[in-house]
Amino acid sequence: MRTIYKLALPCAALIAHPVAAQTAAPVAPVQAVVAPAATIMPAAQPDIMRAGLAVALVTREELTTKKKKLRVGQRFQMEVAENITQNGVVVIPSGTPAIGEITEVRNKGMWGKSGYIGARVVSLNLNGRNVRLSGTFDDKGVTGTGGVVAAIALIPVAGFFTTGTSAFIASGSGVKGFLDEDLAFQAVQPQVISVPAAVPAVTPAPAVAPAVLTTASVTK
Repeated sequence: MRTIYKLALPCAALIAHPVAAQTAAPVAPVQAVVAPAATIMPAAQPDIMRAGLAVALVTREELTTKKKKLRVGQRFQMEVAENITQNGVVVIPSGTPAIGEITEVRNKGMWGKSGYIGARVVSLNLNGRNVRLSGTFDDKGVTGTGGVVAAIALIPVAGFFTTGTSAFIASGSGVKGFLDEDLAFQAVQPQVISVPAAVPAVTPAPAVAPAVLTTASVTK
């Protein structure tokens, strides 16, 4: 019995303390992750195109009192005639659509009365934004005063039927407008696009016609 007890004692010690019988594994040190600090930079200040700047425009519709269809408040199409730049940057490109409005209409009439069209520049549409414009323009037909005076001197009734000419503004007529508000903008750096070099075309070798074997007739 004593012998059995002595052998069982070490086994019991191993069962009671299994961790002590193994070698402790090394523990890796914990490293703290530090986020980089942000650098505060001043915000870019936009450039400003000031109100009052002249904008060259052209009409894109014919305006006339000849057919007596022109009405006050009627709007018509225009566009910017040339690039508007500032500090080397194209702010308002040529061809930008614009709007004009009829402010006064007078049709030609008896006693030499001529036609008249008064209009104003309203706005332009720059990338979906309406920018206010100002500026007015007009056209007046030729008054038939000389014809009226002559008609009255000869036949008084004839002067009543003498008329002036209709007012007429052709499509493509130049008009000067002005910015009616400040326009802030920032230059956009152009994107550089890499274009792969062109692969030279391979010229195929000329086709070689197959050899034609001529068989000679042998006479014995």
